[in-house]
Amino acid sequence: MTPVVGRVHFVVPEGIDDPARPSGGNVYDRRLAAELTGLGWTVHEHHVAGSRLLAEIPDRAITVVDGLVGTAEVMVTEAARLRLVLLVHMPLGGPVERAVLNHAAAVITTSQWARGWLITQHGLAADKVSVALPGVDPAPVVAGSAGGTNLLCVGPVVREKGYDVLMDALRNLPDLAWHCTVAGALDLEPGFVADSAGVADRVSFLGPVTQARLDTIRSATDLVVSASRRESFGMAVAEGLARGIPVVATDVGGHPEVVGPAGVLVPAGDPVRLASALREWLTDPRLRDRLRRAAIQRSGELTTWADTASAVNRSLLALVSPSNSQLPNRQTTAG
Repeated sequence: MTPVVGRVHFVVPEGIDDPARPSGGNVYDRRLAAELTGLGWTVHEHHVAGSRLLAEIPDRAITVVDGLVGTAEVMVTEAARLRLVLLVHMPLGGPVERAVLNHAAAVITTSQWARGWLITQHGLAADKVSVALPGVDPAPVVAGSAGGTNLLCVGPVVREKGYDVLMDALRNLPDLAWHCTVAGALDLEPGFVADSAGVADRVSFLGPVTQARLDTIRSATDLVVSASRRESFGMAVAEGLARGIPVVATDVGGHPEVVGPAGVLVPAGDPVRLASALREWLTDPRLRDRLRRAAIQRSGELTTWADTASAVNRSLLALVSPSNSQLPNRQTTAG
């Protein structure tokens, strides 16, 4: 039986389990909560919306707040009485985020890139910011088709994910055989679906899909494509690599550290360079073979969810330590 380590309050988005709004951040939060429970933590979840965040949590409680819901001014006040850990999936910038981060007891990011960005942009002490990379689940390696023609993009169809750039790039490949499957919400910025004119018959917009269906789709995928303009890590990329699927992605945020040699990186917002990379993939069997072998190698190097939780666990244990008797703002209320 796993001994109880302590209690941790976990503040997550209200729609964390909404099947119509799947996201990497929600998957991360859900898996982290389960793994921390397995390590002996009693996890109390708080699903929040708007500015109602921390008032119900007792003084001095260790409180992990998803950064997606944690950039409110009230956080600065509450940080004075809680042992506050801010989990930052994607840095947002701005004075409110800076204030919250500087008042938190600890900050956890999901990539080395995000850690460096927060230290540089917000002036955080290096020892205050740690990294807990997103995990992946072991999965069978995908063989891939001879022509490499099955492309997959995962993520909501919005400008930030670069779907306008992707559609422009695909329109530059009319002479080649390919089909692109898109799995992600379609109703956030509907214009990006309409922008598929000229390639609509070769792009399948599936909307949100279950994890089981996504696994089935990946089993027939040759190449994962991400045209994102911003990406802290790239969980969809990592999940493809876990199956030995190579990647063409933008060189933003954490993409370079997750892709490694198992893919091709192109500048964000550049449909010509993206089209060129896709053309090379589709026309060069030796490149496909090299990247497939690199992706299989990379699949065995990726972080597991147990590794993710272990990294977070170290940050939480530091707050439980008897030597850590002070709150970030020097308040020492017992509890």
